[in-house]
Amino acid sequence: MINIFLLSAFISSLTLLLVIFLTHKYNFFLDKSDTDKPQRYHEDTTPRAGGIGILAGLSLILMGGFGIKLIPSIIFAFFSGIFEDYHNSLSPKIRLFLQFIAAITAIILTNSVVTYLGLGITLPYWLGVVFSLFAIVGMMNAINIIDGFNGLASSVILIILISFAFVSYHHHNIDLLFFISTIAGSTFGFFILNFPKGKIFLGDGGAYLLGFIIAIIGIFLASTYKDVSPWYTLAIFIYPVWEVIFSIFRKLYIGLSPMQPDRYHLHMLIYRQITKNNPKTTIFIVSFLIPSSFFSTIYSKSSIANIFIAGIFILCYLSLYAYLWKKERNKDK
Repeated sequence: MINIFLLSAFISSLTLLLVIFLTHKYNFFLDKSDTDKPQRYHEDTTPRAGGIGILAGLSLILMGGFGIKLIPSIIFAFFSGIFEDYHNSLSPKIRLFLQFIAAITAIILTNSVVTYLGLGITLPYWLGVVFSLFAIVGMMNAINIIDGFNGLASSVILIILISFAFVSYHHHNIDLLFFISTIAGSTFGFFILNFPKGKIFLGDGGAYLLGFIIAIIGIFLASTYKDVSPWYTLAIFIYPVWEVIFSIFRKLYIGLSPMQPDRYHLHMLIYRQITKNNPKTTIFIVSFLIPSSFFSTIYSKSSIANIFIAGIFILCYLSLYAYLWKKERNKDK
């Protein structure tokens, strides 16, 4: 699988070098530094088309296995974001529609449906389909939300994929391990151009694509293997999942629409109050994330352990956020 990882990384990075050259030459797919966005933390005009290279690296799934079943879904997931990267005019309704099409297609083709929630709780199949559908779409948007600093989203994806690779290897699922190696290599090919210098950004197309893939893998593992706890999937996803949940309640509390972007996500506060440096912010968050990811993987069979791990992460998150929020408020006074 190392050869597959390296080959997909090579295809991805080579494609992205070409994308970087062409986007600057012909002035498209560019995220310009002078536009007013609260989530912008870069000073140079940069192409936001990293998803193209990741998709190119994923071409290796044509060799067969688990990934080939997902080709139609992957296309829908990618197109739900890449048009937005190109001309910023794809309506939220159309994006959401394409994401739901990607999710339901994947569920049908791979039969990935979570019905058992652990602790003796079982959902009716139809409710499991609905739950899985919203989980996939939610994860697609969660990865897009945390995509704020160089290497942040892609490093989170790589940590999750390493965990999935460990579980897949333990269950001797070579087809799934091949797919994971391919997407990990494609993501790494992007990562080396995005971190630390930010030569190219993931963009909506890349974020939605990666969020979709890790969601369907996580659901597949939890629904296929009885000894893989569904709480393991939640715990390994806890950072992007909790970032979305907390942001929704935080914005509602202060009277903002959950859909409205702002400058108060955890990674933004860490940047302003601790690191004051783009790549160092990623290193800080990844260091914060690794312990919970490690223990979730080790205890992937235990619902109780993963509930505890997720709970500890949330408590640490809230404590850090409260500390940084207080510093932010004091600074603004």
